[in-house]
Amino acid sequence: MESTVIPYELPDVENHSFFYINQSITPEIEAKLHQHDAWELYFVVKGKGTRIAGDTTQYFEEDHAALIPPMMYHCWQYDRESTDGSGNIRYLMVAFSHKFVEHCIRTFPELRNALACIEFPKSAIRFGRKTSKIIGDLLARMDGMSELERLCGMFRILPLIFTTPDFSLVGRPIRIERDVRRMQQISAYVMAHYVHNIPLDDIAKEMGMNRSAFCSYFKRLKGMTFTQFVVQYRLHTACQLLKSTHRQVSEICSMVGFNDLPHFIRTFTATFGMSPVKYRSANKTDPAMT
Repeated sequence: MESTVIPYELPDVENHSFFYINQSITPEIEAKLHQHDAWELYFVVKGKGTRIAGDTTQYFEEDHAALIPPMMYHCWQYDRESTDGSGNIRYLMVAFSHKFVEHCIRTFPELRNALACIEFPKSAIRFGRKTSKIIGDLLARMDGMSELERLCGMFRILPLIFTTPDFSLVGRPIRIERDVRRMQQISAYVMAHYVHNIPLDDIAKEMGMNRSAFCSYFKRLKGMTFTQFVVQYRLHTACQLLKSTHRQVSEICSMVGFNDLPHFIRTFTATFGMSPVKYRSANKTDPAMT
């Protein structure tokens, strides 16, 4: 099974101590659920939506600053209606390794004094409105700076984000292995029951959750509802049958759990951009199909 988390690495780590970006993009281009071995300081300039960090899903809005610890999986899902006139969202972000922090503490006594005896957070944190504004201003100033000037700017940011009391915890780390095993269990259940209707109460009970908790958990991990996941599995199974057998479309429709042929054809066409018949014609395999 493919992992639900995309591993990212900071670009050009040999020539840069940290990574800074002033990003303006359409919401769908924003990174999906991912993780990286770096602290991520993120300030929302334009847009609002839902942030996933570790075990927590929480709403965010503009002028919001948060700090994600290394190796915590996370993503920022923006609402399309919150974009600017060009259809873009915008944020400021700086990512830096913990080795960078440790190196700065060893090298600069002033920074070592400022960060003396602190305990680095293991959870994601959201800064209060006052501190968020300061962070936003510091990150915005970096945009017009040289690389050396940005490095000096980091010496102001590090003590602020690690010592301010103006924050709240917004996500604890969890073991990804547990989620992978659960998703394998869910996938196995779908494979065994997709031909028939799968009530949400049944799959939730199978996973030891109530219906509401299961729906939230599944959406957080897969980025889609359980119903959408089942439909996706049925459609891809239909594709394999269309390519490898001579069975009628109506028969395949029933075999993969669709009870209504017109609905199956509409859903298939909307997903793959062509009808089942055209898909079969364009993806012929063995002429001796069963």
